[in-house]
Amino acid sequence: MTGVSESVLTQLRKGVLEYCVLACLRTGPAYGLELASRLGRHQVLFASEGTLYPLLSRLRKQGLVETTWQESTSGPPRRYYELTAEGTAALAAFAATWGPFREDVDTVLKETR
Repeated sequence: MTGVSESVLTQLRKGVLEYCVLACLRTGPAYGLELASRLGRHQVLFASEGTLYPLLSRLRKQGLVETTWQESTSGPPRRYYELTAEGTAALAAFAATWGPFREDVDTVLKETR
């Protein structure tokens, strides 16, 4: 994708990617590369690992995730990310808002003059 569509996609990603990361953590702790792998299956949503680590840092500073270090059998220790109560609440609020928001956008896009 290039031009205008790439610009639109970048803006849409900025609005929803952090909530997608929180959603990935609903099932339990995960380390960065594991999250990148999960999100990487959705190429329109997730562009690169380069955006993930700064986002995880922001989520940690906002208190939405907490981190722990765990030893790895295949290399250095890994930083695992886990939802906090605040992160769970933020994800629930987003999920409650997303459906009606998406429906309104779809409706407006389908309307004719």
